[in-house]
Amino acid sequence: MTETKIVELIIQDENQELAIDAISLVTSPAIEQDFVFFGKEKNNLTFAKVDEEKRMLVSPALIPNKQIFRHDPNTDSDYYVYFSKDTVRKASELYLKHNNHHKATYQHQDRVSGVLTVESWIKEGDSDKSKLYGYDLPNGTWFVKMKIENDELWQKIKAGELKGLSIEGYFTNKFEQMQKTKPTTKEILSAFNELVREGKITTMSKAKRLELGLADDVEKLTQQAKALIPDLTRDIDAIKVSEKNIVTGSKLEDKQKAIVQKADKKERELYRALESAKDNLTTAKREFTSTRGMVESNKKNIEFYNKRLDKTKSKAAKVKSNLAKKLSALEKAAKDLGVKIPTGQASQLLNKLTGLL
Repeated sequence: MTETKIVELIIQDENQELAIDAISLVTSPAIEQDFVFFGKEKNNLTFAKVDEEKRMLVSPALIPNKQIFRHDPNTDSDYYVYFSKDTVRKASELYLKHNNHHKATYQHQDRVSGVLTVESWIKEGDSDKSKLYGYDLPNGTWFVKMKIENDELWQKIKAGELKGLSIEGYFTNKFEQMQKTKPTTKEILSAFNELVREGKITTMSKAKRLELGLADDVEKLTQQAKALIPDLTRDIDAIKVSEKNIVTGSKLEDKQKAIVQKADKKERELYRALESAKDNLTTAKREFTSTRGMVESNKKNIEFYNKRLDKTKSKAAKVKSNLAKKLSALEKAAKDLGVKIPTGQASQLLNKLTGLL
């Protein structure tokens, strides 16, 4: 029967940046210890009513010399790992030193918000406050108290779905995932880049920093592109609508242009007719004025001629009377003498004068 290997895990001085940087809320904690959660009353180890909950939980993060089962998929072999008291203390100190008290994950996968470590301590005696929470674990155990403001996680805790904590090193966790699936160059650079941003890797070649910078630039530009897509889509759609309106408007514009041209032609025709009518009116008025002047002039002439005619008739009447008397006397005298005197012209003038009067 093959003996199961037991391995002590330590934190080397040159690899402190790879120490614990997050605590994960899990369904099956590797240290086999469930956390307790409590509400408003400090001595109440069960959760209170929802509106009174403080949303706090207390749990061991690491137990010294506690054997934790592991399986190596590369060799298909089982083994156990453990941490000494010194390593547990050092891990707790590095966890706070690197300001990781606000970092947490769910099932060693997704980073989650709303989880904050508010207390961290090492059990150093039998009077340790961990006993108030129902724990009886060896000295050197690392305990944490966490505030849970994430509604979804708190419901999972209350329902008993999440039972405890499990520590993780960001880099270790990434390498475990890499053993299962071969990572891409981008994934590797992204992992290194996050460690550099957090100050956990400070010594690397200039070329390597350049590669990490490029990966970071790609990530930033990707986010910028993602943010620009809605604006681009909005403006492109607006342009399409405007172009469609232009096509529709152009067709309508052609029809309206023909109507305008026809109306303009009609207006010009009517204008010319109006101008001609104005000219005719002017001519008619001028001719009417001239005719009226002529009529008035002739009326005055008639008045003048009538006055003159009256005078002429008066003279002619006298001449006629005298001529008639004299001609009658002449004809009688010629008859008495038995002579014939020519009086034809005088008689003709007398008759004409009589006709005019």
